Amino acid sequence: MKWNLRLAAAHRGIWKASELQRLLAEHGLVVSAGKMSGLWSSTPASIKLSDLEVICVVLDCEITEIMQPEPENVTRTAKDEQPAAEAAGQSSPARSVVPRSRSGRSLPPR
Repeated sequence: MKWNLRLAAAHRGIWKASELQRLLAEHGLVVSAGKMSGLWSSTPASIKLSDLEVICVVLDCEITEIMQPEPENVTRTAKDEQPAAEAAGQSSPARSVVPRSRSGRSLPPR
């Protein structure tokens, strides 16, 4: 994903991370200076959906303005390729099915 927080903020006249941080706090999202710096200057490894929602409300934008998919960065495997374990001859053992009683409790071990 391409992270465009700075660009989306700039389109709304927000040029400093501290200014966006203040606006986020006014909407109930208190972000530390370190986290704000990370959001402002680089792509975050993870972000809460609720935080993303507040950012969109503050910037009055759609999620696609902040995050854009980059499908060319996704690696794909061929359909005829086998997973690595099977290709090496190490198939995973089949798990046995253990019946359960109607009461919902499992049966004792055999």
